[in-house]
Amino acid sequence: MSAAHKHDEGVLLVVSGPSGAGKGTICDALRRLHPEIRYSISVTTRPQRVGEVDGVNYFFTSVDKFKDMLQQDAFLEYAEVYNNYYGTPRKQVLDLVHEGKTVLLEIDIQGAMQVKKKYPEGIFIYIVPPSLQELSHRLYARDTDSKEVIQMRLAKVISELELAHQYDYIVVNDKLDEAVDKVRAIMVAERCKLSRNKEQIDTIFEKYITREVM
Repeated sequence: MSAAHKHDEGVLLVVSGPSGAGKGTICDALRRLHPEIRYSISVTTRPQRVGEVDGVNYFFTSVDKFKDMLQQDAFLEYAEVYNNYYGTPRKQVLDLVHEGKTVLLEIDIQGAMQVKKKYPEGIFIYIVPPSLQELSHRLYARDTDSKEVIQMRLAKVISELELAHQYDYIVVNDKLDEAVDKVRAIMVAERCKLSRNKEQIDTIFEKYITREVM
């Protein structure tokens, strides 16, 4: 196969942040602005809900099958939540990256650290609110959790700050549009890295050399 038909390496974007930081809203905006972005679909053992489509919302499977996949090291990361398992399928994600695609993985900080161990080439972005006071305000304003749950979430943020230093980028979500622009800028810059464009560079150089010889 000629260099022109080979795929340069894509990018795995791993986005994390505390509840209320706005990571989901930022990821949704990225997908609207860049429809070419592929979204990682998790494997889960939880029951399929009405309206959900297997292979679209989740890949639904049994506990036994999930455990078999664990034994085969088939996940970039996994977690058990309320007696159900959730995992990011390694092959599906990395195949897309190797095909030159940008894959977006929105995940908690513990899962992101698992991914970093197995695929350190990923781009790890941590979304934070401008202050703990602002985060508290957002969580209370959502009115979806009890006061006790909100206090637990705020305490968890403080404990996670040390792990946040393991990320490549920190984006402060003060103004949503600006935060989205920053994440887009990171994505574009990473896609332009020489290390991810060797095939394209070889092709360009080949054209230059051929032109000079002619």
